[in-house]
Amino acid sequence: MERRKLTKEDIDKVRDIEGFPIGKDEDIIALSDAPNYTACPNPFIADFIKENGKPYDEATDDYHREPFAADVSEGKNDAIYNAHSYHTKVPYKAIMRYILHYTQPGAIVFDGFCGTGMTGVAAQKCGHPDEDFRAVIEADNKNIIWGQRKAVLNDIAVAATYIAHNHNDGFDIDDFSKEADRVLQACEEQYKWVYATAKPKEAPSTLFEKDSIGEITNTVWSSVLICPHCGCDVVFFTYGVDENGKVKSKFNCPHCHVEISKSQAQRKEETYYDELTKQNVTRACQVPVFKLVRYNGKKYEEELDANDYSVLQKIDGISLLNQHIPTAKMMFKDGKWGDIFRSGYHKGFSYAHHFYTKRNLLVLSELYNQIQLCSHDRTRQALMFAFTGCMSRLNRTNKWLPSLKMAPGPITGMLYIPSLYPELNVFNGFRNKVDDIKKFYYASEFGQGNTIITTQSSDAMPNIPPNTIDYIFIDPPFGDNIMYSESNFLWEVWLKVYTNSQDEAIISTSQHKALVDYQKLVERCFKEFYRILKPNRWMTIEFHNSKNAVWNAIQQALLQAGFIIADVRTLDKQQGSFKQVTTTGAVKQDLVISAYKPQESFTKAFLAKAGTKDTAWEFVRQHLEKLPVVVSKSGKIELIVERQAFLLYDRMVAYHIMNGITVPLDATEFYRGLDEKFLTRDGMYFLTDQVNEYDTARIKNDVEPIQFQLFVTNEKSAIAWLYQQLETPQTYQTIQPEFMKEIKSIDKFEDMPELSVLLEENFLQDDEGKWYIPDVTKEADVAKLREKKLLKEFEGYLATKGKLKLFRAEAVRVGFAKLWADKNYKLIVDTAERLPEQIIQEDDKLLMYYDISLGRV
Repeated sequence: MERRKLTKEDIDKVRDIEGFPIGKDEDIIALSDAPNYTACPNPFIADFIKENGKPYDEATDDYHREPFAADVSEGKNDAIYNAHSYHTKVPYKAIMRYILHYTQPGAIVFDGFCGTGMTGVAAQKCGHPDEDFRAVIEADNKNIIWGQRKAVLNDIAVAATYIAHNHNDGFDIDDFSKEADRVLQACEEQYKWVYATAKPKEAPSTLFEKDSIGEITNTVWSSVLICPHCGCDVVFFTYGVDENGKVKSKFNCPHCHVEISKSQAQRKEETYYDELTKQNVTRACQVPVFKLVRYNGKKYEEELDANDYSVLQKIDGISLLNQHIPTAKMMFKDGKWGDIFRSGYHKGFSYAHHFYTKRNLLVLSELYNQIQLCSHDRTRQALMFAFTGCMSRLNRTNKWLPSLKMAPGPITGMLYIPSLYPELNVFNGFRNKVDDIKKFYYASEFGQGNTIITTQSSDAMPNIPPNTIDYIFIDPPFGDNIMYSESNFLWEVWLKVYTNSQDEAIISTSQHKALVDYQKLVERCFKEFYRILKPNRWMTIEFHNSKNAVWNAIQQALLQAGFIIADVRTLDKQQGSFKQVTTTGAVKQDLVISAYKPQESFTKAFLAKAGTKDTAWEFVRQHLEKLPVVVSKSGKIELIVERQAFLLYDRMVAYHIMNGITVPLDATEFYRGLDEKFLTRDGMYFLTDQVNEYDTARIKNDVEPIQFQLFVTNEKSAIAWLYQQLETPQTYQTIQPEFMKEIKSIDKFEDMPELSVLLEENFLQDDEGKWYIPDVTKEADVAKLREKKLLKEFEGYLATKGKLKLFRAEAVRVGFAKLWADKNYKLIVDTAERLPEQIIQEDDKLLMYYDISLGRV
């Protein structure tokens, strides 16, 4: 597909698609690079798929893949990864592993939350991998087929798709370098003086000095505190940081000498006149405390001198009215403009330009103007890529670490205004980013027309035909982790096109989106992914969130859309985020969910046999066919939890309920039938043609399979833990001490039964007093007896009124299953609303019954 200019007629065709961005048509056209990239819903995707895709035909389709069943670890320190910052980013080499496993060369890969477009980069790099990476992959799988894949990328965030475009589409590197030099030269001719300073006092004199001018590379500003005792000013850096750069917990006021702390003191405020908004603005006062100077190739640290203050005063006298300064209100709102707004440090930061010092704003404005003079569209876009790429370190969200004497950049997704702010030299920031872009260019493998990028909501994609995508990899927003539209705003004001956050899939107070709204938005997105994905194909979902409620919302949305979960692994990005490194409860590794879309023939046959027991066994057969047969780790075979009876039962029940079909078997019949119809090894179930592969691997390894490490938080996990322990029969006295070690973190509302009750209800005891797992002939009776007791307990809950504060979640699960079978949806809803909201959100089974019943009521 040849490049063309996006027109207003093209835009009119897609204007009503959800997620259409905020901005003027001419700005959308200027930012776009059709057909490869449009800063609005892309009207050319169907043509791209028709030209590159292979139509789906189940009669001739011979595709088969097991889920990618290996944990992945990939680092971030890479020229491509480092080209442009973003709030979240998956290393493209990690994504390559999934693409290579699930697809063949020429396949079309889709990412509906593409962020910086690493899925597109991965798809292209599959054709030209780094030699070291290639060697690692081929060591694990010699049958891998290298070759470029095509990619369709989408994100509702304008900043994201703009960055993704520049990561995936080539440009003329010689023209880029020449124009970058021109831009810098023109800007320095006008504003180099704003960073000029005197020769450092410590610098030695040489015969080769041309003049006595040094260059300020960094000016560190500090908050000013007000002593709570005497009311005098205290410069935080001067008195609150020791000579080793460590922030003091306590320090003495230089005026009254009373010991104070930063938390006790108020920030001093200052008021200035903002000529751009014609308003007086009050904000926390910051003063420059020292400068870093480059002189004759060396760096020096000094206090500001009289000339430096004179330069700052001169800059204050320059009018901004004739400059290109983005003056949009933050999120176009007055007052509290978003979820990451904090009334303390964001006071006075209500417009985009408030996040910059006047000096840096002047230079950035001139850089922008010079970039717009570039006559070649693609080169201009690449220059803007460098411009926005350096911007996060050039505004007031950048932070200074006195202990390391460095400015590592802002805190991701926060727009936090630190007490110590390093004002970096804009020329150096832009020049360094230009160098990064050059390194990125030579590390990339661009190909014309390998990717197509669209900017819209993933919950409605009429411009993508059904059953046309070969594989989906997504890293969606997870709950309230990051407010993307807010965090992107400081980029998008320069791009002049903004994210339409109405359909942004997040939990947000300012957008009035609770967990249930988030789940519904994600569910609509997953239904679209289900529609466009070819049957019998896979979707990989990366999950990063420490909250069970969000995890359950994602699983529920997947099931509602029609996907079936087959495997969960971990992905380690190695380099942690700020929150991961500093927060005790933060998730250190991401989870990776493998889910598949069933074949159309299976779905039709399943629905045709609704109400019969055959549907349960047909589901199990096709599910077992999709699961990995052998998973090895460190030379040992892993137990595959999806092949165990309890999870097969859960998946079967969920699939029936999601399709509105009565569950045809109870747990007792199901477990008995598993042993009659399928082969079992090490507590896992296999199809006849799979078991030989497992047996061969088992003999070859000659070791016991690795046991899963279970964390006991409720009755269900306690029973699972006991099943692990009682593979060898044990007495109560033996198992009780170990059990007590495991139950330290029981869920708040869980009425955990005593160990003796759990043993009596779920296991059998031999003549020697040892508890053991029931055999298949007796297990059915035990399960029936347990279910009967739990139902009786549940009936006791129904006989009471008001909120249930302490209960057995297992009893509620069994009760809901019985009410579902009786089609008593209203009583499910009524009982669920008596439970703490947290329990419903964090228990996937209860959430499933409640969510579906609520819709039916």
